[in-house]
Amino acid sequence: MKHTLILMPSGRRGKVDDGATVMDAARQMGVEIESICGGRQTCHKCRVVVEKGRFDKHGITSGEDHLTPRTEKEITLLEKLGTPEQRLSCDARIHGDLLITIPEGSRAQKQIIRKTATERVIEVDPTIRQLYVEVEEAQLGFHRGDWGRLQDALADQWELEEDLTIDIHALRKLQDALRAEKWAVTVIVWNEREVIDVQPGFVEGTYGLAVDVGSTTVASYLCDLRTGELLATESVMNPQVSYGEDLMSRISFAISRDDGLDVMHKAIIDALNQLAARTAKQAKIRTSQIHEIVMVGNTTMAHILLGINPEQIGGAPFAPANRDAMDFKARDLGLKLNPGANTHLLPAEAGHVGADNVAVLVAEQLHLQDRVVLAVDVGTNAEIILSGPEWMYSASRPPGPAFEGGQISSGMRAAPGAIERVRIDPQTKEPRFRVIGEERWSDEWQLSVDAPAEAQPQHLAAGICGSGIIEAIAELFLAGILLTDGRFNPEVEYASMLWENGKRKGSYILASAEESSSGNPILITQQDVRNIQLAKAALYAGAKLLMMRAGVEQVDEVILAGAFGSYIDPKHAMVLGLIPDCDLSKVHAVGNAAGDGARIALLNKARRAEASEIANKVRYIETAVDADFQEEFVKAMHLPHGGDAFPHLDGMLPEMKMAMPTRRERKRRRVRTSNR
Repeated sequence: MKHTLILMPSGRRGKVDDGATVMDAARQMGVEIESICGGRQTCHKCRVVVEKGRFDKHGITSGEDHLTPRTEKEITLLEKLGTPEQRLSCDARIHGDLLITIPEGSRAQKQIIRKTATERVIEVDPTIRQLYVEVEEAQLGFHRGDWGRLQDALADQWELEEDLTIDIHALRKLQDALRAEKWAVTVIVWNEREVIDVQPGFVEGTYGLAVDVGSTTVASYLCDLRTGELLATESVMNPQVSYGEDLMSRISFAISRDDGLDVMHKAIIDALNQLAARTAKQAKIRTSQIHEIVMVGNTTMAHILLGINPEQIGGAPFAPANRDAMDFKARDLGLKLNPGANTHLLPAEAGHVGADNVAVLVAEQLHLQDRVVLAVDVGTNAEIILSGPEWMYSASRPPGPAFEGGQISSGMRAAPGAIERVRIDPQTKEPRFRVIGEERWSDEWQLSVDAPAEAQPQHLAAGICGSGIIEAIAELFLAGILLTDGRFNPEVEYASMLWENGKRKGSYILASAEESSSGNPILITQQDVRNIQLAKAALYAGAKLLMMRAGVEQVDEVILAGAFGSYIDPKHAMVLGLIPDCDLSKVHAVGNAAGDGARIALLNKARRAEASEIANKVRYIETAVDADFQEEFVKAMHLPHGGDAFPHLDGMLPEMKMAMPTRRERKRRRVRTSNR
C-alpha cells in the first residue's frame, strides 16, 4: 500500500510505503531530517508537525490518525521539550496520506533565503524621535499632573504641540521614570503626535524593523532609527506555505476551514516574533527597544496578517478591506516589540497588487524615470510594473510555485544540493550543472571511491531549484532538444534522453543516478516543461498587456526584482520568453526591492507619504478579466514566443524546424482544406 506524503516547506511530494517512518520516507524523497542519535529517540532533533484537515490544493486529508500512536517515551520527551503537538519522525510510522511541516531546526539541509538588503542612500528622518527632557518637579498645591508637566516640557524644549497624547503603557511608567532620575526622562515620540515610551534619565538607542512579508519567504531588516544603519538581517520561510503554496490556495484554506484564517494568522505572527527576536539578538539589543515596524506584502498576505478574511479578494471585483496606508499598535497584532510600538503598513494599489509592489516603486523611483521601464517581481505571486515618462501601469500574474521548484518533478527550494546552474552542449546534447554549496561544475566532479576527498563534491544533486529549471529549459531549447512549442524533439538522438510510448513522451536526464544524492536520476519531464511554459506565459502575457495599454512596442530597460530575480540569468530568461525583448545589458536585478522600499519607509517619513501618492497614480490592469489576455497567453506559450520578435537574441536561437503539428492540428488543417 502506498500513501501520499507532502513535505513542507520544500514542497516535495511522493508516494511512500505503508509503515515507513516519516524520516525514512523523507530521505527517500531527497529531504534530509536532522538526526544525531540515529533514531533512538534521544536527540529530539527530528521533530515534525503534522498538519490536520482537508487540503484541497493537494487532494488529501491529513491527520494524526494517519501515523502510529505516540509511545510513552515520545510523549514524555515532547512534553519535556514543550512541544507535545509535534512528532518524532524517527518513531512515527505512516499509515495514511500526510502533509508534514519540517521546522527550521529539524532541517538537515537548511533553506537558503536570498533576501539581503541592497546598499542605498537614504535620508534619515523617521517618524520616531528620542528626546531627552527635564521636567518641572511636582509641588504641593500645583495640580497639573505629571503628564501635564511632561507636555509643558516637551512644548518648551522641543516645540511639540500641547495636544500631544500618551500611550497607556508609557503613562503607566511615567511617574516612576520621572522620580528615578530627578525629573529627567528620555521619551520616544511617534510622528510628533504620541509619546509611546518613557525611560528614566538620558538613554540612547531606538530601533525599527522593516519586513517584507512574501508569499514564500519573510525577510526582516533591523535598523538604527538615529543613524539609519542596518544592524541585522534575518529571513525565514513563510510558514503559511504549508497551507498553500499560491495565494488562491491560501484564500481557499481560509474560506473552507472554520479555523483556517486563525491558523495562518498565528503562523505569520509567530514568524514575525521569531524574526524580531533573532535580529535583536544579532544586534545585541532587546526587542522592547524596537519602537516601530514597517511591513509590506501583497494584499492577501496583508489581510491574513491583520486577521481579515481574504475571501473578497479571491473573486471579482477583488475588493480589499482597505487599500490605504495603515497605522496601528503592534501589540494589537500580537507582536512582541515595545508595548507602545507602532505598526505601519504601506498602501496597496488594487486587489492583487499590494504594498510590496508600492515598496518596489519607492525603492526604484520608477515614477521619476524618462524612459520605458518594465519591472517584474518574480515569485509565486508576480507583480509587473510598466513605467513611462508620464504614466505607470501595473498588473499581477500568479505564475504559481514552478519558478521556486514547486510543481516540478525533481523540484526543490534553494538549499545545498539544489541544481542552480545548467549548461547543455549543443553538439553532444550532454548536460553539466552546478549545485548550491559546490563551486565546481558536475563535469569536474570525481565520484569514484578511490578519488581524493578534495576532488569529490561536497554535495551531490538533490533536486533542481527555480533558477536551475529556467536555465535547464532554456538550454534544452538552445540545444535543439525542445521544439518551439515545448515538446521534446523526436528527431534528435542522444544518450541523455528517455523516450516512452514510441517517442511520444520524453524525459531528459539532467543528473545521473551516480550524481544524485537519492541514487535516482534527476529528470526534466515533459510535464515540467509544460509547467514552466504556463508560468512564463502568464508573466509575459501580463507584461505584453501593459505594453498594449500604454501603446508601446519596446521597453528600454527590464528590472528583475525579488530574491529569485537576482539569480535569474538575463539571457536565459529572454530565451525562455519570460521577459520581452530588450538590450541584454539593460536587463538587471535589483535584489529585494520590496524589502528595500520598506526600509526606506521606515527611515524616512516623507518617502512614506510619497508611497501613498505613488499608489494613487498607478493604473491597475485586471488581467484576469481582460479580453486580450488569453490570446496573448497562448502566444506566449511558445519558446521564446509565438509571434513577437527578439532581435537582441539574433544569432543565439537555434535554427530549427517549426514545431511539428499535433494530431488535432493536422485534423483541423484537413477540415479547412476539405471545406475549400
